[in-house]
Amino acid sequence: MTINEALRLIAGTMILLSLFLALNYSQHWLWLTAFIAVNLMQSSFTKWCLMMTILKKLGLKSRS
Repeated sequence: MTINEALRLIAGTMILLSLFLALNYSQHWLWLTAFIAVNLMQSSFTKWCLMMTILKKLGLKSRS
């Protein structure tokens, strides 16, 4: 698995988790969804993402 694939998997999982929590517990969990969206937009402009840095340190490769 590459860094990009792992990043997409983590972002998608976190969005689904926050939507589940918002529907079942509190709508305040939608702030997590908004945070993820803002982080994805920010990383598209700055070309930097904290999760990608973490995944690199865990040993995932950029491309296969």
